[in-house]
Amino acid sequence: MFRMNLLRMRTSSALKKNSALRASIPYKQALLVGIIFSVDDKQKHDSIKEFIRHLEQDGKKVQVLEFLPKKKDNYEFLFDFFSDKDLSFWGQITSPMALKFSATPFDYLYYIDQEPNPMMLHLLALSKAHCRIGRFVEPDSAFFEMMIEHKGPVTGLIDNMYKYTRQLK
Repeated sequence: MFRMNLLRMRTSSALKKNSALRASIPYKQALLVGIIFSVDDKQKHDSIKEFIRHLEQDGKKVQVLEFLPKKKDNYEFLFDFFSDKDLSFWGQITSPMALKFSATPFDYLYYIDQEPNPMMLHLLALSKAHCRIGRFVEPDSAFFEMMIEHKGPVTGLIDNMYKYTRQLK
């Protein structure tokens, strides 16, 4: 698809041009946390809600953005979201919410998807987050400061992300 090829080119360019300061700060000092994910199923939605609860109990301010694929339900409409409709003919994301989210200097930005999503990778490339955390996928290493090796359900990925970031000192 033409739009997706342009998006990939823009993503590659954004990754090279992004001059955001990258560093992982100790977990206890992190105040602002972002979570991005693609909508899959109710179980993933519930797991992410539980993750947010843990982060908020730890004193973190959490912002969430979800990508809503075609033919998927937006459970509870709890989170800001964007979709394929927010990709222009020229491969640019047009959602003001998504662009504002990517410009936010999160202390930690968690990307919770099992398989990479080109729209989300573009936001990660644009992101001003200090420490971007995601699942280990070899070709995507340039998008993250911390990657978690994980096979299995998304709940395990979330648990490992939480466990390892809490250990940052």
